[in-house]
Amino acid sequence: MPLVYAELRRIARNHLRREDISHTLQSTALVHEAFFRLIDQKQVNWQNRAHFYAVSARMMRRILVDHARRHLAEKRGSGVTMLAIDERLAGAGEREFSLVALDDALGALEQLDAQQAKLVELRFFAGLSVEETAEVLGVSAATVKRHWVTAKAWLYRELARTESGQGA
Repeated sequence: MPLVYAELRRIARNHLRREDISHTLQSTALVHEAFFRLIDQKQVNWQNRAHFYAVSARMMRRILVDHARRHLAEKRGSGVTMLAIDERLAGAGEREFSLVALDDALGALEQLDAQQAKLVELRFFAGLSVEETAEVLGVSAATVKRHWVTAKAWLYRELARTESGQGA
């Protein structure tokens, strides 16, 4: 259990390091909330360690997005939670995008290509390696690398269009 907790904390820190410095949710609280949600998962057929961490990362992402949406509703848009999208996702320099905008873009990507959206969750949010991601998705590492490049480019374009006010 200490190893699992340590890895969940690493995933939580990975999520939170991209957040605005004024973000109020701490990594320990994020891990605990995700853990409570994981306990409620009765119908999940855990495939392997990477699958467990992928589901954990998705839950943490949902918690952060829900938190950001609540914050936006309270502030009516004045306190947008910003997420730094570095070159791993954007491909060219550091940009900041709203976590809510990223979640919306991932939702749109999921409608177009669910596997690429899952790949982004696994690589970007869970911090899984190419090999771990390939294992979870049941594809080759070469396929993961190819789809990763495509997904990053699509998301970057989508986020840039959203930021410029052209809509999604």
